[in-house]
Amino acid sequence: MELRHLRYFVAVAEEGSVSLAAERRLHTAQPSLSRQLRDLELEIGARLMTRGSRGIELTAAGRVFLDHARVALLQVEAAAEAARRAAQPAKFRFVVGFLTGIEMEWMSPLMAVLADALPTTEVTIVSQQSPDLAAGLMRNTIDVAFLRPEKNAPGLSFRLLRQEPLIVLLSAEHRLAQKTAIRPEDLRGETLVGVPNSNSPALRAVTDRYGRDIGIDLTPDHEALNIAMAISLVASTNGVSLLPLYVRNMLPPSVVSRPIEGVAPTIDLVLGFNEANGSPLLKSLLGRVDDLKFRVTEVN
Repeated sequence: MELRHLRYFVAVAEEGSVSLAAERRLHTAQPSLSRQLRDLELEIGARLMTRGSRGIELTAAGRVFLDHARVALLQVEAAAEAARRAAQPAKFRFVVGFLTGIEMEWMSPLMAVLADALPTTEVTIVSQQSPDLAAGLMRNTIDVAFLRPEKNAPGLSFRLLRQEPLIVLLSAEHRLAQKTAIRPEDLRGETLVGVPNSNSPALRAVTDRYGRDIGIDLTPDHEALNIAMAISLVASTNGVSLLPLYVRNMLPPSVVSRPIEGVAPTIDLVLGFNEANGSPLLKSLLGRVDDLKFRVTEVN
């Protein structure tokens, strides 16, 4: 089995189509790609994919193999990045990842904690979705990240920063905007703007679980790939969205937020890092997590 077989399989699984994967991701001919996938199944000795009404569908064996294939590819990338870093030991670079929007609260306190190291350290900031940040940590392209406690992330550790309540976003013209707090039953029958499991699995799990707890189906009518899109959809569809508290810092005048009455669902914000990362600056930062949390509390 070669790495290209894993890349081909992952591309087809994620695109849900052999032809789209061949054209968009792999830039190869579809017949050749199909042949490579058949060779992979023969070598494994199990059927990984079937053609369904919606395109390519993974079998039970295929779903299991997909998780392992992704991890294997990430580990190969991590090995290459580690080799590149070892070849240039004199240049010290520290990469910090932020869940998009979180940096508005956490970047300044973080820079204060790292102040002593800044004159000799090139700090690079990246802003991404939580699963992408976890992948960066696994590849060793990111040293530390503010993200969700992602699953299927071997080698990563997480330090809890806070449990953040979800709030309700709605148009300033929405009938519920007159309320000071939104009751769970107020959500019934509303147009829901949510996030897809593919790029926000932790948040989607929290909202789905809350829906089961209150007996209301919170499956989104519209899925937003990022916070900006969610805010736009709330404004344009007159829908409502359950999002973490920090999002209130990003709202335009046309969208307002309201707390959830009663016990609101919460989502964890964590500081994630690769256990194999030997960065002295990372070690120093991990020893000052309580200081970091205190500084954020002071600001807020």
